[in-house]
Formats: sequence, C-alpha cells, structure tokens
Amino acid sequence: MSELVGTDDESVIVPAHVAIIMDGNNRWAKNKHLPSIAGHTAGASAVRRAVEMAAKSGVKVLTLFAFSSENWKRPKLEVDGLMVLFMRSLKKELKRLNKYRIRLEVIGDLTAFSDGLQKQIVSVESATKNNDQMTLVIAANYGGRWDIAEAAKKIAERVKLGELPLEEIDEITLGEHMQLANSPAPDLLIRTSGEQRISNFLLWQTAYSEFVFLPVLWPDFDQQHFDEAIQTYQNRQRRYGGR
Repeated sequence: MSELVGTDDESVIVPAHVAIIMDGNNRWAKNKHLPSIAGHTAGASAVRRAVEMAAKSGVKVLTLFAFSSENWKRPKLEVDGLMVLFMRSLKKELKRLNKYRIRLEVIGDLTAFSDGLQKQIVSVESATKNNDQMTLVIAANYGGRWDIAEAAKKIAERVKLGELPLEEIDEITLGEHMQLANSPAPDLLIRTSGEQRISNFLLWQTAYSEFVFLPVLWPDFDQQHFDEAIQTYQNRQRRYGGR
C-alpha cells in the first residue's frame, strides 16, 4: 500500500514498494563499443543511485531484478563476470547499507550459486537484519514461474503431512508461501530500456501493480527518470478491479 507523505505544499503519494527490471546494460556497453561487463559495472553504479533515491523518497521496499533464472543461457564469460561483480558489490556495499539503515534480502533459487557467494549473501543479510529505514530486495536466479511452482510444492508437502487441509488453500495461502511473503505487493513496477514486458518477474506479486516503461538504458537511470516514474504513478488511479 502506498504511503501518504506530507510536504510543504501538498501531500504526495509515495509507493511503499517499488520493483525495477534493470534492463539495458548490454546495449549501453555495445553503444559505447565496450565489453558487456563494462555495462554491468556501470549498471551497478545505477543500482547505488536507485537505492539512495528510493530511500530518500520514503519508499519502504525496493526490489531489483538482478539475475533471472533464464540469464544462465548467456555467454559463460558474461555470467562469470556477473557473479564476481555480485560478490564484490555485496562486500563493498555493506557499510553503506548499515549507514542508511537498509536491510538486504535476496530472493530466488540461491542453490545454483557458489558456496562462497551463498555465504556472502547470508552474511550481509544477517549483518543488516535489524535495519529499519528500507528493505532492499535483490532477485537473483529468480523466475516468477519458479516462485509459483515452489510455493505449490511447499503447500503440497504440508497437505501431505496433514498440516494443511486441502479446503483451506486459497490465494492468501499461496501468497504466504511465495517469495516476498513478508513484504507488501509492489505498487509500482519500472522497466528500463524501452522493452514493454515483465520477463517472468514477480508474476504473482504484480497482479495489481502500476507499470511504467522508460526508454532509458539502466546505466543511465538517474533522479530525473526516477521522478518521472513516481510522477506517472501518482497520476494513475488504482481501482483493484473496482470503479
């Protein structure tokens, strides 16, 4: 649910949960005749800006689509570079997360990552667990269909064990077994690069989210683009199926 924030001249509706599909790193690098990892490195800087902008604006949860379950199909050199960048960013950003009281949560099938990366994720999550300014969610090796299937398996197991009667399963039950179960559903979903699809991201959770598609490539995402997306959201009327 969005939060009503008072300002000097008017009340501004700030989305409580913003989700972003960070698209365009490769195209940014290609346009500059640089290797793909240069685009991802520039994209990491854009992540830092986005986190700061979201926190300052009053957003309570920021979810970033960092690595999809389909991204393993990319060239091995690029994937390896992404894993190194992920590890480096986790180590580098811990102090900043604690300074701004931002809690980190990583969602997705983390078993596919190296033991070292999994341990680093757990370490940073633990070190930031008491921060209360904003929650930063990183979706890594995540897919919306995988999320739904995993929730179904968890429910089936509970039914099998006799912990959950079949007739008590409903939308709420399914939602409670999915990733982001402890966070509000995204109010706003932003995708950069001009593409207009959600690419298997938060399929269940974004059922009533407002979508904003921006033509900017992710490494160039800045305050102006963030403000544009928020303003577009503020001009929308959310009816949730009603009038």
